[in-house]
Amino acid sequence: MRILYCTDTYLPQINGVSIVTALSVAGLRDRGWEVRIIGPAYPGATEDVRRGPAAPAGPAVISYRGLRSLPLPIYTDIRITVPNARAVEREIRDFQPDIVHCATEFVIGQLAMRVAHRLGIPVVTSYHTNFGQYAAAYGMGVIRAAVERYLRAFHDRAVATLTPSDVSRQHLLGMGIAHAQRWGCGVDSTRFNPQHRSTVLRESLGLGTAFTILYVGRLAPEKQVETVVRSYAAARRVLPPGAIRLVIAGTGPREEALRQLAPTDTLFLGHLDRERGLPALYASADAFAFASCTETLGLVVLEAMASGLPVIATPAGGVAEHLVDGVNGIAVAPNDAVSMAAAMVRLVRAPAQRRTLQTGAVRTAALLDWSDELNRLDAVYRRAVAGAGAADRTMPGLRRVS
Repeated sequence: MRILYCTDTYLPQINGVSIVTALSVAGLRDRGWEVRIIGPAYPGATEDVRRGPAAPAGPAVISYRGLRSLPLPIYTDIRITVPNARAVEREIRDFQPDIVHCATEFVIGQLAMRVAHRLGIPVVTSYHTNFGQYAAAYGMGVIRAAVERYLRAFHDRAVATLTPSDVSRQHLLGMGIAHAQRWGCGVDSTRFNPQHRSTVLRESLGLGTAFTILYVGRLAPEKQVETVVRSYAAARRVLPPGAIRLVIAGTGPREEALRQLAPTDTLFLGHLDRERGLPALYASADAFAFASCTETLGLVVLEAMASGLPVIATPAGGVAEHLVDGVNGIAVAPNDAVSMAAAMVRLVRAPAQRRTLQTGAVRTAALLDWSDELNRLDAVYRRAVAGAGAADRTMPGLRRVS
């Protein structure tokens, strides 16, 4: 069977949407699907990078068509696709997919939705991001209602909308999206595992024996990384010199402001290779701090737990479904640097509690097997194709699919 993924963000850009899409593509290929992707063109990106993680050898095909894109002025790592409806329709007619998955709601997702509807191809959508909350985080709360009306109209045209947490599913149900399903809450516990802890890496970073707090993710307003930095600065004043360190992995529009705010011993590592760099970094830290309240999932939180890190975070959005205070981490109030700093100090001073939380974190992640999620995804697609009724596809240029 054939599936076409349509997304406004993909590898080598790293974010929750691109990572989950790439993992889905690789997993579906492993399950015999022929996959094609329409996404933005990224200058300098190679085909190997775009193919994504660990796609096994086999007869199924993955191909990528990049549409012309431009950098977003306020966040140049993000590319905005130049609309090209003809190119999208040409790809769909050429590939003749059994189903189209619109992983994002913007230029490419919207164009693909329109063409697929016109050609009678079933569409599945993803809801990865609460853009209403993002609008408020970027000082544009006045448009929140309009954003949600657009999202409702977009997802209402799909046969299924997949979202990674019950919190976001309930939000979609409240918007009137009755076909919303919880999917995508998984982590690869082989790749992200305490066994990848590296003394060599810690030495190369100059961490020594210091208790190391890690943040991984975009350095953007909605992530509230300033709270993590302020918390670290406060904890550092309470503890003996050199007892604690903060490592930040990621890039984004707030990077320069965060560098100015952070204590001078804060390590900013920029973008790290997800396959080779991040697993060892996670496992070589001692705790994970995360202040975002806008996550539909919080994939980095699950990766940290799988790597054996107690998580200090606010139980909001998708994070609330996995963070259990006193079991796998410490829950703190939203944007509360005082309580987050206290949690950091507590973990430094209480090694027995820290070990308990480490064990709980690994156990939490072990219950969220990514291969099970991929099996469920395969079933969602097959039901959608069967329900669409291939015999009704009579548009010129498309084959009938049995």
